[in-house]
Amino acid sequence: MTMQPDLQAKTGTILETARTQVLEQGTGLSESQLLEILRLPDRDLPAALQLAHEVRLRHCGEDVEVEGIISIKTGGCPEDCHFCSQSGLFDSPVRGVWLDIPELVRAAKETAATGATEFCIVAAVRGPDIKLMNQIKFAIDRINEAVDINIACSLGMLTQRQVDQLASWGVHRYNHNLETARSYFPEVVTTHSYEERLDTCNMVKDAGMELCCGALIGMGESLEQRAELAAQLAALEPHEVPLNFLNPRPGTPLENQGIMDGKDALRAIAAFRLAMPRTVLRYAGGRELTLGDLGTKAGLLGGINAVIVGNYLTTLGRPADADLNLLVELNMPIKELQKTL
Repeated sequence: MTMQPDLQAKTGTILETARTQVLEQGTGLSESQLLEILRLPDRDLPAALQLAHEVRLRHCGEDVEVEGIISIKTGGCPEDCHFCSQSGLFDSPVRGVWLDIPELVRAAKETAATGATEFCIVAAVRGPDIKLMNQIKFAIDRINEAVDINIACSLGMLTQRQVDQLASWGVHRYNHNLETARSYFPEVVTTHSYEERLDTCNMVKDAGMELCCGALIGMGESLEQRAELAAQLAALEPHEVPLNFLNPRPGTPLENQGIMDGKDALRAIAAFRLAMPRTVLRYAGGRELTLGDLGTKAGLLGGINAVIVGNYLTTLGRPADADLNLLVELNMPIKELQKTL
């Protein structure tokens, strides 16, 4: 108990430092500072979330960006990402399925009807082959003919030629997650490297597309590695960071990992916002289990400024109406469509 005053002093110091450094100066916290945020005691969590919310409002504005996602190819992926039931290497219930173009167009229309500005086409592949690239081009053209919405893609690791093609086709944003810290990556994926993912991210940025590069936390990484990941994402400077929380899937190596504690998830939300004051920080997979309704609301008031509505790739999310109604309740306007490419 004799160390309690020192802990209180240290806690006050990191939040005071963050208020000056992040809120007032717009400079994200360092890795060591982020670790202090992740170690905050429960009593200081509301103050951290409040500060993260103030940072979001000052540096990103009040608008919330809404996105829908759909998979053109589900399952059968040759990679061994230990969290993913789409891997063809695991005995999971997900089987390979392809969607046809009319289904994609219909999904894009339904997504736009929710007020979403972004529609992301996802494929469970190591990287796209010529057949898939041709299908993506055809899908983009048909969607653009049918509805006014920004189109994003997530197709795995890319070559320079594929990056250039997607940019020329008007893809607004490309998603390629780092998922976890460089030091923990080999514990989660063995069929490709952290550096391979990073190469695709850098090519996307160099081509002029917005980079969406996210995190999946709660996979057994340490708090130090969680801080490492936030700092590595901040150094990459993506336009958007989807924040996923592990939803352990049957048949995967992480099926028995367990669900992350909600307060730890909220600490992570605050930390990621304080690491990246100007980045779009998006609620993504797992939040409905990890946080529930009250936690989801707390995160929206703690630094989050974007949401994926509806279902995810292999799991059910919160109903779109639940998220949209919550945004209305919190008086958070949905961002209007802006075509940048």
